[in-house]
Amino acid sequence: MGARSSRNGGGAIPGPGPEADRPDGTPPHPPGRRPVVAALMLTMALTAMDGTIVSTAVPQIVGDLGGFSVFSWLFSGYLLAVTVTLPVYGKLSDTFGRKPVLVAGILFFLVGSVLCAAAWNMAALIAFRVVQGLGGGALQGTVQTIAADLYPLKERPKIQSKISTVWATSSVAGPAVGGLLATYADWRWIFLVNLPIGALALWLVVRNLREPSRPRPAVRPRIDWAGALGIFATGALLLTALVQGGVAWAWSSVPSLCLFGASAALAAVTVVIELRAADPIVPGWVWQRRPIASVNLALGAMGLLMVAPTVFLPTYAQSVLGLGPTAAGFVLSVMTLSWPVAAAFSNRVYGRIGFRLTSVIGMSGALLVLTAFPLLPYPGAVWQPVLIMLLLGAALGLFQLPLIIAVQSTVGWAERGTATASILFCRQVGQSVGAALFGAVANATLASRLAGSPTPGLPGDLDGIAHALEDPGALASGAADQLRRAVDAAVDHVYVGAAVAAALALLVLLFLAPRRFPIVDEDGETGAGADADRATGETAKG
Repeated sequence: MGARSSRNGGGAIPGPGPEADRPDGTPPHPPGRRPVVAALMLTMALTAMDGTIVSTAVPQIVGDLGGFSVFSWLFSGYLLAVTVTLPVYGKLSDTFGRKPVLVAGILFFLVGSVLCAAAWNMAALIAFRVVQGLGGGALQGTVQTIAADLYPLKERPKIQSKISTVWATSSVAGPAVGGLLATYADWRWIFLVNLPIGALALWLVVRNLREPSRPRPAVRPRIDWAGALGIFATGALLLTALVQGGVAWAWSSVPSLCLFGASAALAAVTVVIELRAADPIVPGWVWQRRPIASVNLALGAMGLLMVAPTVFLPTYAQSVLGLGPTAAGFVLSVMTLSWPVAAAFSNRVYGRIGFRLTSVIGMSGALLVLTAFPLLPYPGAVWQPVLIMLLLGAALGLFQLPLIIAVQSTVGWAERGTATASILFCRQVGQSVGAALFGAVANATLASRLAGSPTPGLPGDLDGIAHALEDPGALASGAADQLRRAVDAAVDHVYVGAAVAAALALLVLLFLAPRRFPIVDEDGETGAGADADRATGETAKG
């Protein structure tokens, strides 16, 4: 059965035209591909760097604008906006095309950057960070989708590994760039630096991105604004509860209970809206198709486990190993060195054994690595967590990329944006849940270890622990060592939780994911039992 006849999902159906030779609407060799790829890399660098560049400039920002009690919303507000808009932009890109969504996303992001640079107080800066996030949500999903549009299955690992490399490099460079600008210029430049990069990306996209011509649909597409608003409101309330719970208020407090209750009620209303909508933002096939649903769950579990290294490892490196902020950042950054290398190599593996088995091998390796972390000696040597992170990056690179390519390859052009956005959305939600869950685990461990310690001079509450971690030299030697041991135990428990998340992802792959992903090949046909074999010429056994 042709992909166009049964897998439309409500979006505009691409068809043959002057620039489209494939039945799924994608040209075999898109013209002007290199400038578009350059634009995608610049755009990805914008979003990746913006997620980390603010962190090292927080002291300068707070010193200028005030608002120390709410500065965490500089990160949370941006994360909320990116996460809850991903499904909306995915559907819009399937309905109206990738180019208008990407252009709109870049413009939103740049306008938000200008507004952030002009912010007059912390409340304004947080609001403008949300505007940036509205653009960031469009950029993250659309870049991945366009990359899949430009390249056939056999070549996709190359472009995806390039994008992964840009993401990793920009994420690591962000704190350094932010610190330099805040120290030697002004914190407002951390937002203004986005303007030349974004302007160049915008120019390259407008000038060079040519989407395949598509016939006008018989009925004018209707945007499911009610569903979009429901998804946005539900996600905003849920993520606010997860981000602020245990930080701004207790988990069992009235604000937490109200937010969770309201998000559950809104989720039920949104499901009803989507079921009744003629062209829903989140179509039912996203969860009805086994390949997509299983990958959504697996990447959600990966987002959960990623909290352990990205959030808690720097604290471990500084508090337990005694490293400075720069060296602690290096311990984490080695994961970004092995990740894109393993991702680029993954096509040689899944071309022979299939997407599913390749990802099973990757997540099995991640499970072993995460389980090994709590076995490290106290205080240990620096090379030990460095090796752990190097191996973890390689394992996750082998796990994630085959699943993303597999999902993108099971759908035609008219569904690829929605499918890509769904897996990125689940990964983002997993990270938010993981931050809340593992934060509670770490806080409980610290509180129990220090409360029962006979050592005098230890902080008596979590706020005191936070201040002590900033200046451990102010404690007596015995108290400082006890605090380091408590942090070591807390991070160990977090890594145990991350290992459980890895085991869940592995179970999903083994029992829910199909042995072979049905591939929409370059001729537009859906192979019922095909995996990577049609695109690579190899036999897929996984």
